[in-house]
Amino acid sequence: MLIPFSMKNCFQFLCNHKVPAASLKTTVTSGLILQSISNDVYQNLAVEDWIHDHVNLEDKPILFFWRNSPSVVIGRHQNPWQECNLNLMREEGIKLARRRSGGGAVYHDLGNINLTFFTTRNKYDRMKNLKLVVRALNTVQPQLDVQATKRFDLLLDGQFKISGTASKIGRTTAYHHCTLLCCTDGTALTSVLKSPSQGIQTNATTSTPAVVKNLLEKDPTLTCEAVTKAVAAEYAACHQLDDHITLINPADETLFPGINSRAQELQTWDWLYGKTPKFSINTSFNVLCGHSCLEIKVFIDVKNGRIEICSIEAPDHWLPLEICDKFNSSFIGSKFCPNEATTLTNILLRTYPEDQKLHSKWNILCDKIKGIM
Repeated sequence: MLIPFSMKNCFQFLCNHKVPAASLKTTVTSGLILQSISNDVYQNLAVEDWIHDHVNLEDKPILFFWRNSPSVVIGRHQNPWQECNLNLMREEGIKLARRRSGGGAVYHDLGNINLTFFTTRNKYDRMKNLKLVVRALNTVQPQLDVQATKRFDLLLDGQFKISGTASKIGRTTAYHHCTLLCCTDGTALTSVLKSPSQGIQTNATTSTPAVVKNLLEKDPTLTCEAVTKAVAAEYAACHQLDDHITLINPADETLFPGINSRAQELQTWDWLYGKTPKFSINTSFNVLCGHSCLEIKVFIDVKNGRIEICSIEAPDHWLPLEICDKFNSSFIGSKFCPNEATTLTNILLRTYPEDQKLHSKWNILCDKIKGIM
């Protein structure tokens, strides 16, 4: 059963900064099952962190359901240039998000359910949560063959991944979140999680590719709504809670004080790209020169999302060394992003207003560099 969140006091009683510890023990006796009414990935990720930071979870576990419009969510220690097709995402309007937990990159859309299990640190148990999900799926379709793996994934028929796991463990609290593929756009998933970038050298966490499948492909009764209802019912039974889902608005400052500033921070360039572990790109590409091809070598060091070293080497007869050095030095300290590359190139072009051949070569270089950004 779904209910709107008119019972705000219930949730506010859980917050450490709202109620003294003595009142908590006498007023709140159980946990909650929540579901976001928003499909905004940044708002929903902000709710996770807000609950983790502000809620006393002792004997009061929380299950949070949320779904997002098309987006790619990478782990805290990942490299977006390595994990996804950023140019395609920009073209298709697919958002990039970086969560605060570890793990690999995942594609979200409205056909994917996200589940977050909040507990105290000492009750954190990913396998217990996954087995709960398996039991719930089997209540909808008893013949369904779904198993939890040692990697804390869920496999359908022993081979198709339908769920991946990540987690954040704090000093006293923890959360485990996982995906559940019901009717996700498989073509989009495959396309955006395949990076065209080559020559990246990094210690960032890398994702492990897997063959995936939607639950709806296996059984038409396994809709997002049916699965959500089943998981909620199983969670309620396991934790001796009322079997209802409380709807929440993640933009509600009266419910989550400071939540919107958290969501805004998750959208900043410094968080999305600047938190990427240091990496290098060592690659090359060819350009046409008359009837022959010339090789252009590229070496770039990137730290905190900004270019530390830029070395683009072109044959001297195509682009004189002095000009090439000017091109390289202009990129030092700039953001490793296509918009900034365009701006810097346009500034350089104005220093040689009459040299159309040079303009053409610089534009070629800029387009090639933007292709790896």
